Amino acid sequence: MLRNKFQKAFAGYLVLILIYWIWLHLSGKTTTNFNFFYSFLFSLVPLIGGFVGILKSSIWGRLHSALGRSVFYFGLGLFLWGAGSMVWSYYNFVPKIAAPYPSIADIGFALSIVFWAIGAINLSRASGAKYGLRKPIMKVLVVTIPILVLAVSYYLLVTVARQGVLVPAGETPLKVFLDIAYPFGDVMSLTLATVILGLSFKFLGGVYRWSMVCILVGLAVMYFGDFIFSYTTTVGTFYNGDWGDLVLTAGLFFMTFGLMGFCSTPNTTRIKPVQPGVA
Repeated sequence: MLRNKFQKAFAGYLVLILIYWIWLHLSGKTTTNFNFFYSFLFSLVPLIGGFVGILKSSIWGRLHSALGRSVFYFGLGLFLWGAGSMVWSYYNFVPKIAAPYPSIADIGFALSIVFWAIGAINLSRASGAKYGLRKPIMKVLVVTIPILVLAVSYYLLVTVARQGVLVPAGETPLKVFLDIAYPFGDVMSLTLATVILGLSFKFLGGVYRWSMVCILVGLAVMYFGDFIFSYTTTVGTFYNGDWGDLVLTAGLFFMTFGLMGFCSTPNTTRIKPVQPGVA
């Protein structure tokens, strides 16, 4: 499973982050600089991993092949999420705002979901899964699953958390929109990635099977992480380094770990590399 030095490095770093999170919770800290520092630490995973993914997409032809574009856009999405979180940390440490939401940081967070979706679309083209998407049952799943998840998210975030009031006193329409848009965007990417995985599990001879699974798991966990964040900021229980942040840490790690699997030179004796210009 640990295919290259990048995956080994991020796996080791995750262990350190988990140790820090355990200490943070055993100490009972919720509003200190140590909490802010946790947000900074786990944000380095997508920031650095995304940057590596952007650079290493050249292995697959970068924007000149479907797989290259997939690696590039997943990397760009991760990098933007990390950049947005760096802005979040600035608000934490400088003006001492514990939860700057909505803020400029959301530009990076919102764009990351868009590029993950683009990455998933290109992954479908690279794997040939797009032909399977022509099946009626797959079209139904792609349409109905996001609708069901949106309905559940709306019920919990509006009916439960806001007692049925769409824009409660003290909240802005932008926050309400982002509260629903983040989980919905995650599940859109997840739905597409799930269909892709199901249709192309033997992608490239199975060499990158687990990398694809990790990206899929990462998208799923990010949905729950974004949902928890939206819920806790609505009911007023959010703090940096809480359980929601741990879920986001896991989601970002799985996505980055999976992406890193595509960031080493492929073994030409087992698979045929994608040539630049092949869409």
